[in-house]
Amino acid sequence: MKRRDFLKSLGATGAAASIGGATLMPGKAYARKKVDFGQIKSLKIDVLTETSWFDNDKFKKNIMDYGGAMTNQYTIPWIWDNAGGYAALITVTTLEGKQRKFLMDTGWNTDWMDYIWDMNNIPAMLKSGEIEFMVLSHWHLDHFWGIESTTKHRPDITIYAPKTYYPEDMALLKEKAHHKAKDKATGKMISICKNDHPHTGKLVLCEPKGEKDGIYPLMDGVAIKNFDVPILLRVRGENVLYFNIKDKGIVTVTGCCHPGILSLFSYARKNFKGYKPYGCYGGLHISLFENWKPKFDDIIKGVKAFKIQKLGCNHCTGWIWAEKAAAAGVPIVKGTNKFKTYKKYSTVAKASNVFLTNGDTVVF
Repeated sequence: MKRRDFLKSLGATGAAASIGGATLMPGKAYARKKVDFGQIKSLKIDVLTETSWFDNDKFKKNIMDYGGAMTNQYTIPWIWDNAGGYAALITVTTLEGKQRKFLMDTGWNTDWMDYIWDMNNIPAMLKSGEIEFMVLSHWHLDHFWGIESTTKHRPDITIYAPKTYYPEDMALLKEKAHHKAKDKATGKMISICKNDHPHTGKLVLCEPKGEKDGIYPLMDGVAIKNFDVPILLRVRGENVLYFNIKDKGIVTVTGCCHPGILSLFSYARKNFKGYKPYGCYGGLHISLFENWKPKFDDIIKGVKAFKIQKLGCNHCTGWIWAEKAAAAGVPIVKGTNKFKTYKKYSTVAKASNVFLTNGDTVVF
């Protein structure tokens, strides 16, 4: 597959959804029932790992060599040494002052995720129940294939996941699955992911209609909204988290933002009672492979128009977009150099620190 065609195919996901027209820009809201899902006192996000892969060129080559952006992710013999994972620890402080914790996503490479989990005391928090549940943003390999690193410590953890799964996904979650893919050069079957500790707990499969008023309320002030959108590598659907912080407003937290960042902000504006934009965290899926298109400037303008107070980004956002957004006045929350203490880090990391990367924390 040619690089031009590959990059063009990405236009069907992520950033393209952000700029569908003026309806996604701030303006007069439609007349509809507004949802009040409560409030929290504050939100802390610990970036456990945002380095889903370490070298963009190697990751992109895997995709291009095996058919392009819409190829089934389970048919690619991924370079294991390049695999990492995406995961965050979410800590909510309730209005009563109680701290409640849960995970968003569980990474990819189980060797990497075990290393990350041990660094952050995640196994102990899973075993004790201090981590109450996990929200799977979507079924992409870098967010889900590391599931064994979680279930081996607590197989009965409650999981919220998109309903749009494939048989391979459910086998990896619920069975002792060992998935393999054929290497074109050697003809050999290569192990790509496994789970010898099947999930035995409650699985809530999320869909756009939600559980109540289009959302899945997790606790006062915290909700999941499921967006059924097409995503690269034959994946569909993404769970997005919304937090309503007292006296501040709505914080949007996303794994990859495949529905588009302006779409996520617009949903909150149209549907949440007393909506005030406040913050955002996650991979924003804009300039994923550090390419630049004029529409990315439009996304910067759109984000500025929503008057977000804090924007923390990483993973698939693109350093180039984050740097340009910061220069244009978007309130990007800068990261630190803590990632350099990890045994591996991304080849695109720069001294500008516009990503919240491994080991960083943001508080809303």
